[in-house]
Amino acid sequence: MKLLMTLALFVCLTPCFSQEVIGKDREIVFKSVNVVPMDRESVLENKVVVVKNGKIQYIGDAKKAKYRKNAIVVDGQGRYLMPGLAEMHAHVPPNDDMEAMKDVLLLFAANGITTIRGMLGHPKHLELRSMVNSGQIVGPRFYTSGPSLSGSSAKTQDDAIRIVKEEKQAGYDFLKIHPGLTKDVFDAMARTAHAENIPFAGHVSFQVGVWKAIEARQQTIDHLDAFVEGLVPNIKDVKEEDAGLFGMFIADRVDTTRIPSLMKALRNNNVWVVPTQALAERWITPDVTAETFRNDPEMKYMDSKTLENWTNVKTNLGNDPRYDPEKIRAYIKLRRKLIYECNRNGVGLLLGCDAPQIFNVPGMSTHHELKYLVDAGLTPYEALKTGTLNVGAFYKKPTEMGVVRQGANADLVLLNANPLDNISNTTKIEGVLLGDKWMNRATLDEVLKKLEKD
Repeated sequence: MKLLMTLALFVCLTPCFSQEVIGKDREIVFKSVNVVPMDRESVLENKVVVVKNGKIQYIGDAKKAKYRKNAIVVDGQGRYLMPGLAEMHAHVPPNDDMEAMKDVLLLFAANGITTIRGMLGHPKHLELRSMVNSGQIVGPRFYTSGPSLSGSSAKTQDDAIRIVKEEKQAGYDFLKIHPGLTKDVFDAMARTAHAENIPFAGHVSFQVGVWKAIEARQQTIDHLDAFVEGLVPNIKDVKEEDAGLFGMFIADRVDTTRIPSLMKALRNNNVWVVPTQALAERWITPDVTAETFRNDPEMKYMDSKTLENWTNVKTNLGNDPRYDPEKIRAYIKLRRKLIYECNRNGVGLLLGCDAPQIFNVPGMSTHHELKYLVDAGLTPYEALKTGTLNVGAFYKKPTEMGVVRQGANADLVLLNANPLDNISNTTKIEGVLLGDKWMNRATLDEVLKKLEKD
């Protein structure tokens, strides 16, 4: 079912809920709330937070807090206010169906995702971005790539140069790289992108390899793509089709003594990493069946055709004669080690899970990804940084994004438990604030109910 929403602020004024348009200069006040600022690993207990015009105006003691009588007051007693999460490898339908796009944005927002980076752009996404930024529709802050550069769309250097210039002129935020680029086409793309001052991000083509992508200062490498291949000696002797998705079928050939060099290269070239470990832990894993995932309650937000496709894709992978469950378990363990080493060596990590993708539902899957990061050895605070503080640093807005501090964007999530104690507490959402749009628990439940598929 489609959900059409007007520019409204959802406010809990009674035990039920009502909708109200909040005008300019009207304040939203969180009283007696515990603040998780994220610029440090701590909790500021029993504070008042005042928000106005989409910005945090005050954080401090109740005695010094000033706000008008008509302010909307939210009871934060026993609750925790943290920055909204960013999903840095999201997908919005790449077509002209604006209503389907709105639904995806709402699904992210209703799960505390207040920023998304769309990784497969479409001309309609420029319009969508404008509508979100102007407040015409409710949704997370939206950064979008253009249509991807791949072996199909950029077959020659001239193709690559043309596409880069066209997408820069159109106003996309960055370029999305898909597999299949040859070395010379990649070089032309990278050279032109740097000259046009537009970043490029995403996959690493097999012919290009991770070392060349790093040297070219690709802004992000997503999925740990080509990491395994870059650690395999004599990779030139391996055919692309034999390596498998993200090198899963050759992971047993990795020389782990090369990992420090990989980490150093990533760090020194300021290449950020979006692991999307959820793909490995949900699609690639041999330990959970497709039917088990398909029966998860969150799958009610996906249509039956999509679920059937996901089931077939996962089942077919398991039936591949090269698929050895024990080797795949070792591959997933290797990915966890690479994530851990990125974090330990100062490589910038960003939160992302590639939703909607194989058994990854928009919004819900971002919380799964946080758990997988903790499973890889990160602390809850370190995992949370990938979707908050690190995102502000990535976008060069460290005082505006991913933190709870005076002057920062009021993209906030109110939780019923401390996320620093247990990463699963990020799912215990009491409300979401998108700038000046407040959705309390009752409204979130209503939104989610309407987004269920028949």
